[in-house]
Amino acid sequence: MNTLPDDALPTSSRHSVRRLARGERADGMDDLAEEVPVALEYNGISHAVMMATPADLEDFALGFSLSEGILDDAGECYGIDIEQACGGVTVKLDVSARAFAQLKERRRSLSGRTGCGLCGVDSLDQVYRTLPALAPDRVLTAAGISAALAALGGAQPLSRLTGAAHAAAWCGPDGGLQAVFEDVGRHNALDKLIGMMARRRIDTATGFALITSRASVEMVQKAAMARMSALVAISAPTAAAVRLAESCGLTLVAFARGGNFVCYANPTVALFG
Repeated sequence: MNTLPDDALPTSSRHSVRRLARGERADGMDDLAEEVPVALEYNGISHAVMMATPADLEDFALGFSLSEGILDDAGECYGIDIEQACGGVTVKLDVSARAFAQLKERRRSLSGRTGCGLCGVDSLDQVYRTLPALAPDRVLTAAGISAALAALGGAQPLSRLTGAAHAAAWCGPDGGLQAVFEDVGRHNALDKLIGMMARRRIDTATGFALITSRASVEMVQKAAMARMSALVAISAPTAAAVRLAESCGLTLVAFARGGNFVCYANPTVALFG
């Protein structure tokens, strides 16, 4: 893989500001999270442009490809090249003939882009893709959720610096953080996590995913496509996300804060034992 140097694109920058606090005005500096357009190309054909934090872009591209159903397996990606271009980044993926043919067929069904937030979707019947049937979760516990939440704040440097980044973490059964990815986009952070796990062949039955956002349909679909058996969100779920989680067997926990949480789909004995 051909990648950019780690410092080629900063993830944050400083900007002068004027504050008003307790009636007093003060000039100073503030740290802002960077976001850049990231174009994803498959075998030379542009498919999507996403605004993302310019870090861990190989994992992002691979995770996006898997969670959106463009690739069935990480092995269908033969290489990734990353180039700066036009004020952003182009990520070029070399993928299998099968995956590319499927992508071209999908593109032929599109009449144009909209701003709906569902990449590559042009009609209502394309919104809900067929998800795998997930095995019942066996590792998620209340103690594990609590431990992961307690540790997560210290593992989010960009969020601490700017207050503008979401995180997605992979947690062991005891709540130990095994990997944490940050991005200005909640979907992007989860895609980065999915890409890393696929690249390293991490068994999704050995832990759970924790996200610092709401649990929307897209987040549930991405977790299910990655065959994660449990998704824990700090914020609320949507009704559609809960129905989707119920249908595919995903254990969905939301409003996870401190030692409290609400399980909305597929509760397990271990979780409340």
